[in-house]
Amino acid sequence: MTSLIPTPKNGDNKSTSLGLSGLPTISSWMDDILNRSFGTEFMSNFNSGMTLPAVNVLDLDDKFLVEMAVPGFKKSDFNVNLDNKLLTISAEHKTENEENVDDHYTRREFGYSSFQRTFTLPEIIDNEKIVAKYEDGILKVALPKLEEAKKKPAKSIKIS
Repeated sequence: MTSLIPTPKNGDNKSTSLGLSGLPTISSWMDDILNRSFGTEFMSNFNSGMTLPAVNVLDLDDKFLVEMAVPGFKKSDFNVNLDNKLLTISAEHKTENEENVDDHYTRREFGYSSFQRTFTLPEIIDNEKIVAKYEDGILKVALPKLEEAKKKPAKSIKIS
């Protein structure tokens, strides 16, 4: 966000063109209050859910390979669906960590994360041969190309 009035940031005491260098800015004042009142404990647990996972798409000679970084999931957490030319990859993961002493909880935490990514596939994909594999926190979806779309090796043409 840009500022229309030049103001010091986070306690920066540089003078401004308005001559208000001795006064704290509203933004630094609010930052100080929030950091002092809530600290990092509140903010670290505020949004512990997963955002969209990172994706790599490789264009190989015979296929496209979609690699998605999703550590901590199990194979059974994933759904990979194809509807016409829309490939949808989704997952839902629930975790429960417990430390019990006789049936009285000393600590109990629930966790839930989910995501859904949708990709429009090009016409050159052979829909019947799509395969997916989850290994070491990486979901790999192989999207084979149709025979006519595969890269052909260069060939020399004789001149007659």
